[in-house]
Amino acid sequence: MSPPDNGHVPKLSPSRTWAVVGILGRHLWPIGETGLRSRVVVAMVLLVLAKVTNVYVPILYKHAVDALGEPVAQAVAVPIALIVAYGVARVLAQAFGEVRDAIFAPVSQRAIRNLALEVFRHLHALSLRYHLERQTGGLSRVIERGTQGMEFLIRFTTFNILPTLFEIVLVSGILWSLYDWRFTAVTLGAVTAYIVFSITLSEWRIKFVRRMNDADTDANAKAIDSLLNYETVKYFGNEAHEGRRFD
Repeated sequence: MSPPDNGHVPKLSPSRTWAVVGILGRHLWPIGETGLRSRVVVAMVLLVLAKVTNVYVPILYKHAVDALGEPVAQAVAVPIALIVAYGVARVLAQAFGEVRDAIFAPVSQRAIRNLALEVFRHLHALSLRYHLERQTGGLSRVIERGTQGMEFLIRFTTFNILPTLFEIVLVSGILWSLYDWRFTAVTLGAVTAYIVFSITLSEWRIKFVRRMNDADTDANAKAIDSLLNYETVKYFGNEAHEGRRFD
């Protein structure tokens, strides 16, 4: 499908956005799949542990530095113990993340497989007229792009957005308790400004990404259609014409 002539790219409405989230949730929390649900719970627990450990790492480092100013009797033992604890905390934060990914992988891969299967079955349920239009290449590229997009969306939503918000809350609480509310206000203000800037820039950029995807789908459809009809192209000597269409 080529982009609209007027260059207008329709936006994804909030209702459709929530519909996508609902589909995602249905596959990430499948009904009757106790084993997969338990994996999701364990992955979320590990995620929280990783974030808490990661936030506590600089606090241990701070205590290790402060311990260097203690009396001579404690000047060696306490800093060494705190430095060891600092190293262990860093390793644990990384380890929690790796174990979380390993436990959650079957859930995400099952969701991606089922979504791709739903699309595949839907294509077989379409009318003959639709398939006679020979959009094989474009359809294969759309399925591939959609599958990759779902994998990114699952990981980004589950292990990026929510954990980052949780970490922001933790850091804000620590700054407020150790220093002053103004430190928390400055941090939250900077994060909020960054979020607003990112969303605004992404909304502006998305129309170019959609045009690029449409052009990529169209090119792939032309290429596959031309190769599937190789004998016809050869019979009429249209290789140069097909090359110009693809270009």
